[in-house]
Amino acid sequence: MLSDFSKVVKYLFLSMRPGQWIKNLFVFTALLFSKNLFNLSKDIEAFTGCVIFCMITSCAYLVNDLVDLEKDKLHPVKSQRPIASEKLKKTTVLIIIPLLCGAFLSLAFYMNLFFGIIVLTYFFLNIGYSLYLKEFVIIDVITIAAGFVLRVLGGAVIISVIASPWLIICTILLSLFLGFSKRRHELILLEDRAANHRSVLENYSPYFLDQMISVVTASTVICYALYTMSKDTVERLGTSNLIYTIPFVLYGIFRYLYLVHQREKGGNPTEIMVTDKPMMINVSLWAIASMVFIYFLP
Repeated sequence: MLSDFSKVVKYLFLSMRPGQWIKNLFVFTALLFSKNLFNLSKDIEAFTGCVIFCMITSCAYLVNDLVDLEKDKLHPVKSQRPIASEKLKKTTVLIIIPLLCGAFLSLAFYMNLFFGIIVLTYFFLNIGYSLYLKEFVIIDVITIAAGFVLRVLGGAVIISVIASPWLIICTILLSLFLGFSKRRHELILLEDRAANHRSVLENYSPYFLDQMISVVTASTVICYALYTMSKDTVERLGTSNLIYTIPFVLYGIFRYLYLVHQREKGGNPTEIMVTDKPMMINVSLWAIASMVFIYFLP
């Protein structure tokens, strides 16, 4: 019996997709760019907020896996997930979701009323995506982008700072870039079976996606460059040196495009961020450079 319980815990943990929790690092964006990175109380608040987002994200993934159960069975990769492969029973998942979601939503509201509202909105947005919004071309990717924006806003609210409009715009554009790249990968990977897995894919084509990727790629770079040079940023952070982090942003986007077009990757942005060494080094250097210019060499 103990062995069976450990298997349930194992498969449940895998279904919560801990590898995707890296996306919730967006919660720390406001902490870094508000000059509060070395404020211990703010660090604890931001970390708690990140954990809450991770758990709520996992609940949303569990719901999504239940909704997409039959379609996932047709996918070459997703068919191996515990729920799709029937290693984890649906009844178990239906019990865990309200318990896990209820506990961490309560904690979110306890931490901060507005943070709780943001987390609740994020959860409903993901449920709406799983049940309905993912069926609409372009809207499906915009919904994903909205989730990243809510992470950034939540990270700002929980430490009681105002998120810069520039960072919000950059987040929207970057998440659209990742979202459209993911759709392109799915389209190429599944070929004629794409619409069977995700019906909205029949409304996309590689050419159409490449056009949108081009738009958001250029917009992301321009927006970030303007952010680093804006008068508001210089006055608030006390530095004009963030402009020197632009090369890292350029390389990161170009590297990702290379992986999407030349290596046919991009279906899992998180996997790229933790397995592609050039990308990992580049992101680390960007973070270090940003900290140095904001906190040590203003």
